[in-house]
Amino acid sequence: MNKVLQTGDSPVLPPEIIPFLASYNLIPQLLSQSIIELAIAPISCTKEETSHALEQFYQQWDLTTEQKIQDWCLRYGLTHEQLELFATRKLRVEKFKQITWGHQLESYFLKYKRHFDKVIYSLICTESRGTANELFFRITEGEQSFFELAREYSQGPEADTNGIIGPVELGAIAPNFVQLLCTSQVGIVQAPVPFGESWVIIRVEKFITAQLDDFMCQRLLQENFETWFKQQLNQLSPEEKIWMGINTKSVQLQQLNAA
Repeated sequence: MNKVLQTGDSPVLPPEIIPFLASYNLIPQLLSQSIIELAIAPISCTKEETSHALEQFYQQWDLTTEQKIQDWCLRYGLTHEQLELFATRKLRVEKFKQITWGHQLESYFLKYKRHFDKVIYSLICTESRGTANELFFRITEGEQSFFELAREYSQGPEADTNGIIGPVELGAIAPNFVQLLCTSQVGIVQAPVPFGESWVIIRVEKFITAQLDDFMCQRLLQENFETWFKQQLNQLSPEEKIWMGINTKSVQLQQLNAA
């Protein structure tokens, strides 16, 4: 094990502190935050942004007087500069995301838009082909509603919602079932089809097109950030991966399979 804990070439802690943090299983959190800290080190905030971040920080910790602020800094051994970095950390992380991936959000969204589109559909799932055909006949002949039959006969959790499922993103659904949904006409009950060991009757109720709004932008930035972070973990030394609980043999096997 390294005598000095570090991420890459940058020392994180002197050796005498490591056993203490290890005993509380804090090493993984420290390494994770150190990776992020190195990435956001070049990111700065304006005076207005820093002032606003400090105001929010003071409110959060009930630091209502200058004396309380000084006492808090003294208690945790922070200089005023370190306090500013601490208070603006979340903002600097968001700036890092925007600077790194903001310019490619539109192309990323368009590439994976199909995964983000949502669908609401009704489902009846049964193991018997004969039962499925009988239920389909009842629905198309108007003898009983789809909802009634789903509640009574469907053998999955959809029975508790009268057969209704969604809205659910297409990316969260098995590809072959997505194909079945996307080739169905909205509002039309489809004849029973085999799916796995069951027979299913579906009716697409509504397709919901994904939009590149503020919420989606934040989500895509976070997804890119998480992908980047996993890549940083893969670049850690074997000793650091042990601290993080990463199975180095599994990582090596995945790399060999990918090659």
